[in-house]
Amino acid sequence: QVQLVESGGGSVQAGGSLKLSCTVSGNILVYNTMGWFRQAPGRQRELVASIKGAGNTTYADIVKGRFTISRDNAQKTLLLEMNSLKPEDTAVYYCNGQRQGQWWAPRRAYLTETDWGQGTQVTVSS
Repeated sequence: QVQLVESGGGSVQAGGSLKLSCTVSGNILVYNTMGWFRQAPGRQRELVASIKGAGNTTYADIVKGRFTISRDNAQKTLLLEMNSLKPEDTAVYYCNGQRQGQWWAPRRAYLTETDWGQGTQVTVSS
């Protein structure tokens, strides 16, 4: 079974930088789309950035220009480079991957399975 393991979280002052990594234990190529989500206390989990296929990226407006998502298939790693961090970036960050699941005959299509990592804490102090 494929597992996603995040690392690189920590504490940093506002304006600082962190680089998160998500290592895939199995075949990373099963994931067509991968992304980073975050969840702050008392808030819903939200999409931070995603990367699809050959490298099409999407960013939440609040991180555009500050965060960069990338994927290294050879290293089986998803990365999130975070610069100009703000206190409001404080959250648990989760790695996510979407892969093809089982065939669903009623819809004549494959289901999409989503795998999650365990999360890594990012704390930004003012």
